[in-house]
Amino acid sequence: MSAHTGEEAAGAVEHREIDEVELSGLEHVRARSAELFAILRHDDTSAAVRSVARDDLVHLHLSLVEHCARRFRNRGEPFEDLVQVGTIGLIKAVDRFETDRGVEFSTYATPTVIGEIKRHFRDKGWAIRVPRRLQELRMQIGGATGELTQKLGRSPTPRELAEVIGCTVEEIMEGIESSHAYATLSLDASDDSEDGPPAMLASLGVEDSNIEHVEVRESIKPLLEGLGEREKRILLLRFFKNMTQSQIAEEIGVSQMHVSRLLTRTLAQLRTSLEQD
Repeated sequence: MSAHTGEEAAGAVEHREIDEVELSGLEHVRARSAELFAILRHDDTSAAVRSVARDDLVHLHLSLVEHCARRFRNRGEPFEDLVQVGTIGLIKAVDRFETDRGVEFSTYATPTVIGEIKRHFRDKGWAIRVPRRLQELRMQIGGATGELTQKLGRSPTPRELAEVIGCTVEEIMEGIESSHAYATLSLDASDDSEDGPPAMLASLGVEDSNIEHVEVRESIKPLLEGLGEREKRILLLRFFKNMTQSQIAEEIGVSQMHVSRLLTRTLAQLRTSLEQD
């Protein structure tokens, strides 16, 4: 037998051994899955044991979630986030799966996991309405960026992206800018570092409780200017220095009754003038 034939035979044996290992691993997952579902669905299983079996089923099929999540890479979402969302779909599939259907759990769970990931993209959506051509261009830029980064060992320039995609540099820049409309930033988001900038919310002002009184104060200013000195002084002592009528009477040298009459008349005069304005 020639050396070439020997190498081919050795390669065939190696591939067969790999296939057997993969098949053995798949069979193990199927057998373990059936065992866990039997525990989960058994009427006599305690809540604690059922909870453990449910968690084990989720961990056992996480590779299925990762496989589904890879289909949605380069769409602007971190892979870890997609796995987390897909895991929610996996948990739903575990809770809803009926073993007597005669269907493999992976076959049943895959549409549920993918559906959950697609729902995540729909719910997140675009924060600002962007033309479809820019949405499609953004996806092309994402795919080309990944390929060029792996090929060049660095991030590609807009011109390199334009050459690969077949558009102008200006269109590339427009597509990159449009990606900002896809993900909104929370006002209380920060970079979680001690030396980093504070959250945007910390730089925003708060509502001034006195803002509603500004218009009244500005409207009454010219009316106060038209009052006599004694009336203006009484208003100042009463409403700005919080003095009682008795204290005001002692301050300006008149009776408390006279102070009361002056206040009543002055306030009525101001109220009438405001209503007329």
